[in-house]
Amino acid sequence: MSGLCVRSVLVTGANRGIGLGLVQHFLGLPKPPEWVFAGCRDPKGQQAQELQKLVSKHSNLVIIPLKVTDPASIKAAAARLGEQLGSSGLNLLINNAGIAKLNTLDTETLEDMTQIYTTNTVGPLLMSQAFLPLLKKAAQGSPGSVLSCSKAAIINVSSSAGSITSHSAWELMPIVSYRCSK
Repeated sequence: MSGLCVRSVLVTGANRGIGLGLVQHFLGLPKPPEWVFAGCRDPKGQQAQELQKLVSKHSNLVIIPLKVTDPASIKAAAARLGEQLGSSGLNLLINNAGIAKLNTLDTETLEDMTQIYTTNTVGPLLMSQAFLPLLKKAAQGSPGSVLSCSKAAIINVSSSAGSITSHSAWELMPIVSYRCSK
């Protein structure tokens, strides 16, 4: 990522884990993005305390209330970013939000599988559709004809735990719905 030069990035599931790590990475770049948007379900909640600390240190970090399974929440987030970014658009959408529940094949339920699929599989689709106009704006306004993450891109975060070829992952954590959704 050393050659990456983006004006704006949105990371979903940014309040902990990989999402928080990505936000910290972007903020720590020698030439950080002008805007880093950190999407999370509960920006004022206990799990967003690290993000709140970062906001006080980085004026280019904006926490966005965002539930990737809620079309109204996604629409509100897209409108907020659209207002903030104007005609420059969004360079990077990183679909990172995800959930898992420890269910084996014997204990998996329709409700859990539906919730996990909605978050991990349908959520990135809804996000990509909602933010596509902003990504297109960024791509049109970027110099050069080569496709790159510096122009505009959607990055969907997966997991080795979701690999159907990794037998060791299955033995460590037989989480049926998560593996299927990733």
